[in-house]
Amino acid sequence: MHTSVHTSFHSLGLSEPLLKDLTAAGLMVPTPIQAQAIPPALEGRDVIGCAQTGTGKTAAFVIPMIERLAALPKGQPHALILAPTRELALQINGTIEKLGRSHGVSATVIVGGSDMQAQIRGLRQLPDVLVATPGRLLDHMWNGTINLAPIKILVLDEADRMLDMGFAPQINQILDALPVERQTLLFSATMQMDVTRLVQASLNDAVHVMVTPSSTTADGVTQTVHHTTSQGKTSLLVSLLGAERGTVLVFARTKNRVDRLGEALEQAGHRVAVIHGDRSLPQRLRALEGFKRGQVRILVATDIAARGIDVANIGHVVNYDLPNCPEDYIHRIGRTARMKMTGRASSFVTYEDRDQLRAIETLLGHSVPVAEGGHVLDRPHLKIPDRLPGDSQRWGRSAQDRRRNQPSPST
Repeated sequence: MHTSVHTSFHSLGLSEPLLKDLTAAGLMVPTPIQAQAIPPALEGRDVIGCAQTGTGKTAAFVIPMIERLAALPKGQPHALILAPTRELALQINGTIEKLGRSHGVSATVIVGGSDMQAQIRGLRQLPDVLVATPGRLLDHMWNGTINLAPIKILVLDEADRMLDMGFAPQINQILDALPVERQTLLFSATMQMDVTRLVQASLNDAVHVMVTPSSTTADGVTQTVHHTTSQGKTSLLVSLLGAERGTVLVFARTKNRVDRLGEALEQAGHRVAVIHGDRSLPQRLRALEGFKRGQVRILVATDIAARGIDVANIGHVVNYDLPNCPEDYIHRIGRTARMKMTGRASSFVTYEDRDQLRAIETLLGHSVPVAEGGHVLDRPHLKIPDRLPGDSQRWGRSAQDRRRNQPSPST
């Protein structure tokens, strides 16, 4: 396990041009994941980094990548970044644009849902970095428009999510096409065995950086459970939203439910946008931009579509539906209380959700408090009973088994 203490980016030994861009971007002090991951990455070592969402993972690999690319000749891409979703790829590209300006490091985004010919035109500009989702990258490889032979740096961001989305076969094909001699940087909010196993064969004495265990949540998050019925969820949500101000991110389980919930909130007079895999890329970008700018107060999303949401001041995350996989609970509520801020996470729990709640609390290592005024004991039909016969079998399911029951994603 690598440990390092750095109180400034200057102490990391970064170049003056990059320090200038960091200052311009408002980044003054490295976060723990940055302080620990950047030094070995600058040395060209392989790094496996695990930290919560919102702790600066993107800059933790972009900063050393830019420094290393600045020393390489121009004319062909030398770095490949794989991300699970279009939105996350675009977010990463934005970070490269900000931090690579002085060094002249350029990137192009290769994702599904965008015009293939436009991407080919971007490739003709000879970028230094390819930021891609696995499926569209393979399309270009099969068409002969991308050659991975020059790649010297591979980054897998949100590696756990790429496996959740079923990208393991595509990633293996991409790994087979990459040079054996390369640097590999793997970053994830959670770190299960199947994540490291994916690239274990190609890692060379990797440095492991774990800032927080995958079962922890940010200190600033106040978590509560609201016991309700399936029919009572929407009225409960409207009541919560009417009692507060600030931005709210609402998670629902399916695309259809996201759409219906968005319509219901609009009818209740709220400024709301929705985002899920069936929305076109322009629609998703407009929704995200409106949420970031405060033009809409509420964003309703599925888990997969929400990856890549980079909004610093989300005050409240609402789990309208509990996730099937407990690890996704960590991902979800990690969208609030980012960078040492405070926030709230409210979860709506029905009687049928008792297994999911138990699994989440087992992962957290503690129970989630019932919301003030919830008085679950006053509603016997909602009281979560002791474990019933047969529950142990359901509880024994692995995270991988639980993920199989989730809706199939799209990129």
